[in-house]
Amino acid sequence: MKKPIWIKYISQLATLNSDVKGPRSKEAMSDLGLIEDGSLWLEDGKIQAVGTTDELSERYADRIQEAEIVDATGHLVTPGLVDPHTHVVYGGSREREFEMRLEGATYMDIMNAGGGIHATARMTREATEEELFEQTTRRLDSFLQHGVTTVEGKSGYGMNLETELKQLRMMKRLQEAHAIDLVPTFMGAHAVPPEFKGREDEFVDHIINDMLPIVAEEKLAEFNDVFCELGVYTPEQSEKILEAGKKLGLTPKIHADEIEPYGGAELAAKVGAISAEHLLKASDEGIQAMAKAGTLACLLPATALYLREDAAAGRKMVDEGVAVAISTDCNPGSSPTTSMPLVMNLACISMRLTPAEALTAATYNAACAINRQNVVGSLEVGKQADLVLWNVKNYQELQYLFGVNHVKAVWKKGVQVVS
Repeated sequence: MKKPIWIKYISQLATLNSDVKGPRSKEAMSDLGLIEDGSLWLEDGKIQAVGTTDELSERYADRIQEAEIVDATGHLVTPGLVDPHTHVVYGGSREREFEMRLEGATYMDIMNAGGGIHATARMTREATEEELFEQTTRRLDSFLQHGVTTVEGKSGYGMNLETELKQLRMMKRLQEAHAIDLVPTFMGAHAVPPEFKGREDEFVDHIINDMLPIVAEEKLAEFNDVFCELGVYTPEQSEKILEAGKKLGLTPKIHADEIEPYGGAELAAKVGAISAEHLLKASDEGIQAMAKAGTLACLLPATALYLREDAAAGRKMVDEGVAVAISTDCNPGSSPTTSMPLVMNLACISMRLTPAEALTAATYNAACAINRQNVVGSLEVGKQADLVLWNVKNYQELQYLFGVNHVKAVWKKGVQVVS
């Protein structure tokens, strides 16, 4: 039987516990549920008690000798970070495109030249299952080292039935093999494969009639995502795919308004998407529609930085009542990073979120974006014991000292996985 763990003398414990249940917006994003001189009692993979060191010292006085004791003097403790938008399972690498962008090529220039998503699709199709397993395991290890304990992963680098299923089945295998919780999303509509150029509606029908039913039948994904963008999928095609997925039990997500204002935010609200992603060019009307519908905005500031684009209007979205989550968008072409700490820094610097809002966006709201808020995202009694001990004394310092990985230790389901 494993020993209970008592973490005591925490300089600042950010529990993210709040009276607001469900995605948090406006002032609720600043409520971190802070406890000074905090303490946690972990047992059987769950959080058994949260409070001050004095409170837990008294409560567990007759059991302290049983526990493994962690002295967190001078340190911040937060929930394990949650990354709600990644493309973590893929083959190959695209470092040459980095140079191409610096030489002036745009995202769509690279994609139309056979690069971008199409290049990764070719490499993912060619990769063996073992190659995919090894490459993705390294990325998940890196996520853990950066304090991330739950990751959403999308397919979409196959764009044919065989490879889409290969990616999703790989996520299922990794979920069993790796410490990180991996939440699967089907994204057959990531791009239109070259062999269907000029026959885009046929590929939409192929996704609906041939891919989605198998994904649903095998329970390979919880969410259904589509890249609604000029030159990729129209709002009408996107709506058709998302509504078809809903009928099969898959919750809609949508890549929206990344490159052009294209009505993606409005569509997310219309179809009841759990989240809309990117949103660099979202219209005022789209933002208002999302706020009214309760659709989360999943914002990706590292992607904007990497593409040298202006970041999404995160400050405006929070102020207008949209619940905001943030993510790395880990992918080989436009955001090859696993650093959620950097993403929190960028959310403050480029989107003007406050340090408290950035932490909420990377924990509780991020969990809401993948329907995991009842399990992770905050440090509350009964939830999974997923938490991070940081080499800083408070949450402001975590965001102030940017571009540095401050992780000292990580626990996943009560087991220390990084030290």
